[in-house]
Amino acid sequence: MGSIAANRTGLLLIDPSSEQWARPEWVRYESIQSFAGQPLVFRDETLGTLAVFRRQSINDQEFRWLRMFADQAASAIANARAFSELDRLRQQLEFHNAYLKEEVETALAFGSIVGRSRVVHRVLEQVEDVARTDATVLILGESGTGKELVANEIHHRGPRAQRNFVRVNCSAISREVFESEFFGHVRGAFTGALRDRPGRFQVADGGTIFLDEIGELPLDMQPKLLRVLQEGQYERVGDDVTRKVDVRVVAATNQDLHAEARARRFRRDLFYRLNVFPIELPPLRARKDDIPLLAAHFVAQASKRHGIPSLRLTEEDGERLQRYEWPGNIRELQNVIERAVILSKGERLRLDLALAGVPAAIASLLPSSCIDTDDPILTEREWRDRERANLLNALRRTEGRIYGPEGAAELLGLKPTTLTSRLRALKIDIPSR
Repeated sequence: MGSIAANRTGLLLIDPSSEQWARPEWVRYESIQSFAGQPLVFRDETLGTLAVFRRQSINDQEFRWLRMFADQAASAIANARAFSELDRLRQQLEFHNAYLKEEVETALAFGSIVGRSRVVHRVLEQVEDVARTDATVLILGESGTGKELVANEIHHRGPRAQRNFVRVNCSAISREVFESEFFGHVRGAFTGALRDRPGRFQVADGGTIFLDEIGELPLDMQPKLLRVLQEGQYERVGDDVTRKVDVRVVAATNQDLHAEARARRFRRDLFYRLNVFPIELPPLRARKDDIPLLAAHFVAQASKRHGIPSLRLTEEDGERLQRYEWPGNIRELQNVIERAVILSKGERLRLDLALAGVPAAIASLLPSSCIDTDDPILTEREWRDRERANLLNALRRTEGRIYGPEGAAELLGLKPTTLTSRLRALKIDIPSR
């Protein structure tokens, strides 16, 4: 049969004693009288051989029929292979589409800042505008809203991107060493100063210095900071040599510095010097549309970091997370997601366990009708019946319309796809229109 495929010619044997039999002993043992073989050829490609062993004689007409069968078989095999290849390419295309989708989401996420809501888009526009300049930026927002991420983006999208980005947490530095931390000291300047030490401003020379929690800066240190901002000059502790520095300053605070300045707890001139280009970051409760996207991002990060198989954040998980107010903002969400990933043990995401012991979170993740502790406790069946009745009522009120303005989905505060899924789960007929 190898010669049939190699030569692309048919072979008919009708003499059991012929020397052309590859295994004459087997032919005699099985009482084989004839053999017919035709190559399977499709578009100049040999796919194999169609062969028939028979205990009766094969005539010329049957041999010609075998040729026709071989042609049909070759075509069928080629089509099957083509469909298999198409399926492989389809799967590959789906993979690439998923990859491209992730790439697009990453691009839309503006580097390390994840979000698509209108308030985040406004912040990103401000970042894009100011990053190209050398202007001083003051980032305002509650703790955990991502102020350092914004400062990073401003630096890396600006003209100083190839130079140092130095972070100083003003709330973590004790009053006694503020000046040394900012401007450095010389050997012997104070007890424990065993060698010359550069300050943060010197390290950041040519780059960007990020002054986090600037509202915690001691009042007596503020004039020295104001000087370096206005004149680009400072002295190390214990040194009388004036040094020059060229840095871009990005500051951040969760305090109302304007009110602090009015109360004389923060220098008014320093506030105005820092407040050249203010950017206010919204709390997470003001951008709830971003919560599922942020949560999915953190699930992927935590899964990779802890070596846990990738977990899926369901639409229901996203909706549950949106019902919580997140007083700790993005940082709290990230911590909860990381706990949920660790507790999942590679199975489903365990948000319930991650939020255990947080009464406010647990209450917020329940349906709103269950928050009042005076309400009766419903069984699962009762809850399903109540949900079914509510959905049917919404469909009746909207005359069966799910999509569009004043549709049932809008009335219920759900995405149309979510409402459709719930209707299917409760075996409610979905209106055709």
